Amino acid sequence: MAIQITSAAFSEGDKIPRIYTCDDQNVSPPLDWTGVPTGTVNLVLIMDDPDAPSGIWVHWVMYNLPADTTSLKQGITGSGVDGKNDFSKLGYGGPCPPRGSNHRYYMKLYALDIRLDLKAGATKVQVESAMQGHVLGQGQLMGKYGR
Repeated sequence: MAIQITSAAFSEGDKIPRIYTCDDQNVSPPLDWTGVPTGTVNLVLIMDDPDAPSGIWVHWVMYNLPADTTSLKQGITGSGVDGKNDFSKLGYGGPCPPRGSNHRYYMKLYALDIRLDLKAGATKVQVESAMQGHVLGQGQLMGKYGR
């Protein structure tokens, strides 16, 4: 089942506004979603950049968001459990690409039929491993940013 994710800050494939990047306030963008399947126990949000020079760069990992959550306000972290991003920090780390071409940033939301038994600070790899076989639905929103 597909979850539809939108943001009041940018549309699918559009440029992510500077406020959400390391070049400005570096706060998370507002997100809204619909289509979470019946039977969902919790949600997982992962944001990554597949265009990073060193491979996929993880910007945001949040898990165990309550199943009835339908949005995150700008700058919100802590609605779920914050995982560790590739900046070695908990929560959100905005786009911060090297100078050059635009990078794509995927915000992926997963609906799970279990609560993840992970402590704060789990990595994307740990979260993805724990959620295998438990995804009821998913969706994504992609934005771009370049310097």
